[in-house]
Amino acid sequence: MYVRIKNSAQIRQAGRHRRQLTYYRDLVRELVVRELKVLYKRSALGVAWTLINPLLQLAVFSVVFKVVLKAGDGIENYLSYAFSGLLIWGWTQSSLFQATGLITGNPALIRQPGFPVAILPIVTVTTGLVHFLLALPALLGIMFYEQVSWSNTCFALPVLLLLQFILTVSFAYPLAAMNVKFRDTQHTLGVILQLMFYLLPIFYAVEVTGSNLPTWILQIYRWNPMVALIEAYRDILLRGVLPNWGSLLLLVISGALLLPIGYQIFKRERARFVEEI
Repeated sequence: MYVRIKNSAQIRQAGRHRRQLTYYRDLVRELVVRELKVLYKRSALGVAWTLINPLLQLAVFSVVFKVVLKAGDGIENYLSYAFSGLLIWGWTQSSLFQATGLITGNPALIRQPGFPVAILPIVTVTTGLVHFLLALPALLGIMFYEQVSWSNTCFALPVLLLLQFILTVSFAYPLAAMNVKFRDTQHTLGVILQLMFYLLPIFYAVEVTGSNLPTWILQIYRWNPMVALIEAYRDILLRGVLPNWGSLLLLVISGALLLPIGYQIFKRERARFVEEI
């Protein structure tokens, strides 16, 4: 009798969890669609900007880095190399910058009783993922133009997408919370993200341009999870090999450590959101 009651309670609890997960999934989908509509409202080209914007950036920065600075010399399939880096970093960069304005920019949602505020950073990063996936065909087109051969290692792409998603959400949580208390966070972050753009191997390869750097600087550089992530994407997409296992382990450990820390910071500050906005 006791076992039967216990099993019934577990079934009811499992049912509640399923309904809750379904509710969160539907809510994320609705908010992502709303964010996309707001972003491209009254835009003549609409969602096409997800392709036009990175392609224009690729054209400008390719001229600067490859033609003027000669940073692309020695890099095979340079356009594919640069565009892949631009898309990967663009997802994280735009998501983190928009995350800083999430709480202050949605006072109606924050004040709504029972609204799961913690879902907002997930919505922003998911919207960035949608932009990334919409722009991915352009990368495939450039790879086709440069005759980059496909490999079955491309099937590992969802793993890297998941790792990047987790890492980006991990930073989005504390940044969203910090900007409520310190409104300078958004402006400071803009500068840091711009600096990161030039420090990451997007339009150059450290192995080619930074061969004269001291070994200890190169070691610190390679410990950056974003460097490991960008190179892992290029391994499976451009080089046709599986990513370095050490790099993947670094990404997994980084995500496992940073996500709970970021969420706890957000959770601790959540009680002040209604008072501050």
